[in-house]
Amino acid sequence: MKKDFGVKTWLMPMPVLMVGSYDESGVANVMTAAWGGTGSDELLTVCIDSGHKTWANIKNRKAFTVAVGVESEVKACDTLGCVSGNKVYDKVARVGWHTDKSAHVDAPVVRELPLVFECELVSMDESTCLVVGRVVNVAAEETVLTEGEPDSDKIRPIAYNPIQHEYRAMGASIAHAHQGQID
Repeated sequence: MKKDFGVKTWLMPMPVLMVGSYDESGVANVMTAAWGGTGSDELLTVCIDSGHKTWANIKNRKAFTVAVGVESEVKACDTLGCVSGNKVYDKVARVGWHTDKSAHVDAPVVRELPLVFECELVSMDESTCLVVGRVVNVAAEETVLTEGEPDSDKIRPIAYNPIQHEYRAMGASIAHAHQGQID
């Protein structure tokens, strides 16, 4: 028998999404977002409260990047989710990360994170906190490619467990997808 808990944000796994934007002075800002994902081949959605510096940056620049959080950078990923860009100037540099300007949108790309989605702003809804971007490019470091495509075993993405408030490593492959059938 199942126990009722009411409304919770317990969908698992939650990807650790690192949202990059530039402020009005061109300083790179990155925040951690656990609520987000793809909505279609071209659309990516993240939930960002309108009080965050990232919200204002995206609203002004009309662009953002979303990188996948990885095991080797879990401490920095967590810190960037806890420390506000409204209170700490250049928090990205303070965690030891480096950025380059995206070749496709007006937003930063974090060198330490091997997989990034570069997005143009489609919409922002303050009442739901949803920020929707059109993916104009996906880029991956060559070091995480196998046979020319990103390899999760090399990327080592992390997920957020919202129940125990912990980060989890992605596990081993257990089956190939799209093989099921009913006889």
